[in-house]
Amino acid sequence: MWDDPIVQDIRTLREEHAARFNFKIKAIVADLMKQQENSRAKFVSLPPKKTTFLPKIDSKKDAK
Repeated sequence: MWDDPIVQDIRTLREEHAARFNFKIKAIVADLMKQQENSRAKFVSLPPKKTTFLPKIDSKKDAK
């Protein structure tokens, strides 16, 4: 299997970042949100996508 060096770098950075916060997700997210607030980049929030549900199929009924 081929290893992508860019993907490996991202995984290493992610692991190092998480380790700084003892892998506590709330602390990691708080830090990322703080970085986002301090960034000059423009962030966009999109509305959630509408989910469509398919009707449930009764396999016993359809087997006849």
